Amino acid sequence: MGKEREKYAGFWLRIIAIIIDYIIIMILSYILLHLPFKFMFNTVYSPTLDQILHNLQIYMTYNFLNIIFVWLYFALFESSTKQATIGKSIIGIKVTDLEGNRISFARATGRHFAKLISLLTLGIGYLMVIWTKKKQTLHDKIADCLVVKDNKYA
Repeated sequence: MGKEREKYAGFWLRIIAIIIDYIIIMILSYILLHLPFKFMFNTVYSPTLDQILHNLQIYMTYNFLNIIFVWLYFALFESSTKQATIGKSIIGIKVTDLEGNRISFARATGRHFAKLISLLTLGIGYLMVIWTKKKQTLHDKIADCLVVKDNKYA
């Protein structure tokens, strides 16, 4: 557990960063998506089949756009020159490839959607950060990525 292990971001740093990120995502999603879509729903007590189908279509569109929004938030920030989402930047950690370089948007996208696999393992894919040598989650391993402490803050 020497200096080599100290450069990787562990469980608690990553948890705090993700909490910050999801607070930001919830606020932005509410302003940019929820409020505009709220006024598109038909809210009557005895809706017709057309109104139900209309609401379902609005609901599905809203959820699709929310998925796109969350994906772009993570993929664009983590592939940017900062290599970090807002939460990761605040905590002082960043995402790199295995050599410590900035990752591409495609790799950041793969890492983001691989989080679903980490989740489908009943969360064990996320918990792997606790016992892996380089503190990697399953989605980090799938995307050949590391989450490291940013040298600017060390």
